[in-house]
Amino acid sequence: MPKWIFVTGGVLSGLGKGLVSASISKLLQEEERNIVPIKCDGYLNVDPGTMNPHEHGEVFVLEDGTEVDMDFGHYERFLGIECRGDWNLTSGRVFSDVIQKERNGEYLGKTVQMVPHVTDHIKKKWGENASQGDADVVMVEVGGTVGDMENQFYLEAVRQMRNELPDQDTYLVHTTLVPYLDAVGEQKTKPTQHSVKELRELGLEPDMVAGRSEDRLTEESVEKISLFCDVDEKEVISDPNMDTVYRLPLVFQDQDAGSIISESLGIQYSSGSLEDWRERTENLSSGPLAKIALCGKYTEMDDSYASIEEALKHSAVEIGGSVEIQQVDTEEFDPEDLEGFDGVVIPGGFGSRGVQGKIEAIRHCRREGIPLLGICYGMQLMSIEYARTVLDLDAASEEFSDDHEDSVIKEMKEQKNVEKMGGTMRLGSYKAEVSGRVESIYGSKEVEERHRHRYELNPEYEERLEAEGLRISGRNPESGLAEFIELEDHRFFIGTQAHPEFTSSFEDPNPLYLEFLNSCTE
Repeated sequence: MPKWIFVTGGVLSGLGKGLVSASISKLLQEEERNIVPIKCDGYLNVDPGTMNPHEHGEVFVLEDGTEVDMDFGHYERFLGIECRGDWNLTSGRVFSDVIQKERNGEYLGKTVQMVPHVTDHIKKKWGENASQGDADVVMVEVGGTVGDMENQFYLEAVRQMRNELPDQDTYLVHTTLVPYLDAVGEQKTKPTQHSVKELRELGLEPDMVAGRSEDRLTEESVEKISLFCDVDEKEVISDPNMDTVYRLPLVFQDQDAGSIISESLGIQYSSGSLEDWRERTENLSSGPLAKIALCGKYTEMDDSYASIEEALKHSAVEIGGSVEIQQVDTEEFDPEDLEGFDGVVIPGGFGSRGVQGKIEAIRHCRREGIPLLGICYGMQLMSIEYARTVLDLDAASEEFSDDHEDSVIKEMKEQKNVEKMGGTMRLGSYKAEVSGRVESIYGSKEVEERHRHRYELNPEYEERLEAEGLRISGRNPESGLAEFIELEDHRFFIGTQAHPEFTSSFEDPNPLYLEFLNSCTE
């Protein structure tokens, strides 16, 4: 039987429950111990695929093609595992399943209710995920806060699980805010106390409180939280602001969090398991190896391009330093905006907003020899820029313009008659047969990366583009879809239809990002 760790949050959302979950999981990760992370979200969307990055942050795509919450990026980057789509429960999915079961007559005429039918379904899904993942430890993160209406049935399911299982099989970590007030010059624990009080009203008692704060919790704060929240002082853990999220497992380890949780669950714990992780983290304290411009339109929210930024950091650590990343808004773009940067990334995106600025950035990098990496939409715009400038075509994409003569980028054939927006793009892992510099970067003639798009490079223009030097250096073996493009005589000018950032982890950076950053440091 697996051990169950539940992570809840209080006071406000955005405290970093996903990072707490990923960090504790990293502490408990052993060579032969399987950890299955599960994220429960209260929103009625079936998945976050149709959400605006301004509001929700980045959509993370799994190997199996499921669009999931960005916390799964933390899980995969920290643990070096491949998660499954079923590990992300949303209210939309849960309610759809329950309603379908009711329509099928599976409830034998009973009145279907939140309790027990919805909560039973949630517990059933948790159990199935644990079984299918051969889990030794299941990490269940409940999104939102304990005061949210939409996640009450998840918390009720947690309460039932804790009552049904032996005490030694479950552990609850409550993440809460401990603000510092300048007016009084001290940390305030009342928000945490009230949050735990609300948790108790739901029938749940925390085993550990992770205090999210600007600095480490003071001795006085620890004593107060321990006294009023009924946890031992050693189980009040500081979760302070840090220069990098990868330091959090080490901060928790230094407070014996892994040992405390393991002892409570009756599982083995190795305190020296993060030595390599600690060494790599120290590189992030070194000076930046390069300054990278991330040219996009979702610059108002830091999490919009989270996986790209993390992939660049992974590569910097591998090389032996850090990287400075600055987002550049392309809605009002001038090539002078790229002055002082060592390399440029054009990320994925949708629609026409900011497109012209991205094209101008691509043209500037191509002419000036600045390393450029185009991701998904970025690769498509690299093709359009080349067609406009070198081939002198009236080039555009069907996605953002009907006024141009040459649709160098067109909608994929299988997307033509798609009516529903959610979960209908080309999603998940696809193979590419590669050549040229891309082959040398990956060290293989065949690579596999994750995708999320509806449009492709129009095959009618490929011969003309290649005749003028834009090489198609990767194709899907089944569809013939162009997966990679490159310029051979450029320091680094590579675009990919894939999202290689989704397969990069802290201890194993993606090869394409690694080579890109290497070219920026030359």
